[in-house]
Amino acid sequence: MARQLRIEYDGAVYHVVARGRDGAAIFHDDEDREVFLRTVGEACVRGGWRVYAYVLMANHYHLVVETPEGNLSTGMKWLQNTYTRRLNGRHAGWGEVFGDRYRAIVVEATGGGYLEALVDFVHLNPVRSGVVKSRKDGALAGYAWSSLAAGYAVAASDRPAWLAVEAGLQRYGLADRAADRRRFVERTEALARETGGEVTGPNDGAQSTLHRGWYWGSPAFREQLLKRLKKPSARLKPRAAQSIRPRDRRKAQEWLDLARKHFGVTGDFAKAPRAARVAAAWALHSRTNESQAWIAETLGLRTAANVSQQVRSVDQGTHAALAGEKRWRSWERLVRAGA
Repeated sequence: MARQLRIEYDGAVYHVVARGRDGAAIFHDDEDREVFLRTVGEACVRGGWRVYAYVLMANHYHLVVETPEGNLSTGMKWLQNTYTRRLNGRHAGWGEVFGDRYRAIVVEATGGGYLEALVDFVHLNPVRSGVVKSRKDGALAGYAWSSLAAGYAVAASDRPAWLAVEAGLQRYGLADRAADRRRFVERTEALARETGGEVTGPNDGAQSTLHRGWYWGSPAFREQLLKRLKKPSARLKPRAAQSIRPRDRRKAQEWLDLARKHFGVTGDFAKAPRAARVAAAWALHSRTNESQAWIAETLGLRTAANVSQQVRSVDQGTHAALAGEKRWRSWERLVRAGA
C-alpha cells in the first residue's frame, strides 16, 4: 500500500489524525489527556505552530494545525515520541502507543470555506462517534476534551496561548468577545442537532476526503500542491537523509547566544560551568527542534540520554546544579516567555 503524500511548506495547514496501536486507547484517564495537551503546547512552542482546533477521543486525536515554518514532520515526530515516553512512564508501560503513521491532510486555508468546515468536522467528532449522545443545547460544549469547550467557549485568559481561537473566529466573521464566542458555540451545537455531526463542506466531500484523501481544497489548490511536489524542496526526504532545517539551526544558535550573554560564557560552551550548560540545554530542548544528540555534543553533556535526564530534572525543579545559580530564575522566565 502506497504511503500517504507528505507535503510541507511554510504556512501549510493540516488535518492531523493519529490512532492507538491496534485500536488501543491512547488516553487512560484525564491526567493522560492533560499530559498530551501540555505536550502539544510544547510542540507548538518548539515549532512555532498554531492550532485551530483539536479533539481527544479514547483511541485517537484530531488536530488542525498551521506550520508557519513548514516543519510538520519534525514536530510530529517529537510530539508522538515525547507523549509515548510520558504515557509509558505514567503507567509503567513500554513500546509503541500509536499505530500506523499519523495522517496529515493538507488543507486550503486561504478561502473557499475549507478550513471552517474542517474546524466544524473536528468539533463535531464526539457527536459522530456517539460519545455525546444528547442533542440538547450545551451537550457538545460540555465535552471537555475539545477546543470547542476549552478554547472557543472561554476567554483568552482561560485557554492556552497556542490555540488560535481569535484567528479561527475571524474565519466565521466573529470577534474574540463573549457574545461572538457564544454565537460560535451555539452555531456548532445547532449543526450537531441538524446533521448528527456530519459535515459536507464546500464540495460535499468532507467525510470521504478527510478520511481517505491527501488534500482538502479546491481543484486550483490541488494544482498548486502538485506543482510544489515537482520541487525537491517541497518533498519529504527519506528519514535517513533528513537534517535540521537552516532556520531551525539559526534559532538554536540565537538561544545559545542568549545563554552566552546571560551566563557570561566565553569560548567553547562545552567547557562552561555545568549550570550554564544545563540551563542552555533546557532552553534548546524547550524552544527548538534540535536533537538531544546535537545538544549533547554542543554543550559537552556526553549523550542524548544524559540531556533527556538533565532536562527532566530541570522540569521537575530538582536539578542540583541550578539550585545555587543566581541567574537561573531570570533565565527561566526569559525562556518561558520565548525571549
